[in-house]
Amino acid sequence: MGKVLAVANQKGGVGKTTTSINLAASLAATKRKVLLVDLDPQGNATMGSGVDKSDLTYSAYELLTGRCDMAQAIQRSETGGYDILPANGDLTAAEVELLDVKMKESRLRYALTNLRSQYDFILIDCPPSLNMLTINGLVAADGVIIPMQCEYYALEGLSALVNTIDRIRSVLNPGLQIEGLLRTMYDPRNSLTLDVSAQLSSHFGDRLYQTVIPRNVRLAEAPSFGMPALTYDKQSRGAVAYLALAGEVIRRSKQAAKASAMASAND
Repeated sequence: MGKVLAVANQKGGVGKTTTSINLAASLAATKRKVLLVDLDPQGNATMGSGVDKSDLTYSAYELLTGRCDMAQAIQRSETGGYDILPANGDLTAAEVELLDVKMKESRLRYALTNLRSQYDFILIDCPPSLNMLTINGLVAADGVIIPMQCEYYALEGLSALVNTIDRIRSVLNPGLQIEGLLRTMYDPRNSLTLDVSAQLSSHFGDRLYQTVIPRNVRLAEAPSFGMPALTYDKQSRGAVAYLALAGEVIRRSKQAAKASAMASAND
């Protein structure tokens, strides 16, 4: 059964889509079968995966509104080595159309039900706001990866996101957990970066990924070529960091599966 991870943060510009694309490619490079779900109407994860968002017959919009099934909408990212459910600006209309639909928060979850056995990891790139699309991503997920910069305002936003996750866990998805916090655009020369990093470590403990994602020109350049950094420049610091993150994600997944199996055996 594949693990579903939402990459989410209500604050924009924290490296959420960069993380979604590069983690998907890095997991795929370790021979895992990966699906990346683009839930952002901007379609940046789609374009960054080498898929033209302006030339989609079926996308996340058609899937969520019942106009197609998952098999029709999924495309292959040849540059990333993973499958992708693409998105474009049409997805904005889905929010309005879903308002009067029963179980509107669970549309993505049900769409992924039969796919979980086909993938090792399903990553969901959520939009940078708390809307019906983000809620669909969090309801569908087993865990949340939270990319964040080590700056003061990021801590305020993190508190709001944790509260949101708690509310969704209590009402819509009891199994939802914070999988991990990822420090992005990391500059150890900045004293504020080190202070915030220490606070995160103190508060979240082992839920803070050991891997940090540095500020890296190659990471910023790669999306304009429609490819992850691993394909664009596999020796860049950004590509190496995301490979390390993939290793952490795989290890945590194995540990969680082992703990769950032991708990079941004891029951």
